[in-house]
Amino acid sequence: MGIAKAFNKVKLFSGVIYANDRVYEEAKKKLEELFSPVDLEAGPFSFDFTTYYNREMGSPLFRRFISFEKLISPEALPDIKILTDRMEMETAINGNRVINLDPGYLSEANVIIATTKNYYQRIPLSKGIYAHMEYVIKKKKLWTLEWTYPDFKTLQYMDFFEKLNQLFKQSKS
Repeated sequence: MGIAKAFNKVKLFSGVIYANDRVYEEAKKKLEELFSPVDLEAGPFSFDFTTYYNREMGSPLFRRFISFEKLISPEALPDIKILTDRMEMETAINGNRVINLDPGYLSEANVIIATTKNYYQRIPLSKGIYAHMEYVIKKKKLWTLEWTYPDFKTLQYMDFFEKLNQLFKQSKS
């Protein structure tokens, strides 16, 4: 029998999809106010692996990743996703989002992204939020999974998460 103990802290990040640089900068500022200063940023990358958001948000779309200095408890992810969803709706124009925020975290073992959509590989967390595991970390390396999104398999994205993993290790020592 094991003994339950507190989870280790994890490294918070967010993916940000947008069409307008000003909207991105305003969202970044608000996220820093909510969580802590940004300590790593990547992009902009063309967001063209899908047209899922184009009708609502326009095109061309871009994605950036940002991470935050302060480590968090993984149990906080559902509340963070609810906050970022609220930000998306508060900045919407005529009901259409101008930004998509995908918060997640990197731990010693994996990269998790919060989502409101359930699929076979997702784990319910709480408050209608699911965990989508994007990568596992084993042998000090990121490994993609059967359901890893195609854009997350690119060297650009994986480079960000490798750097994030190094930053996370430094922040724990």
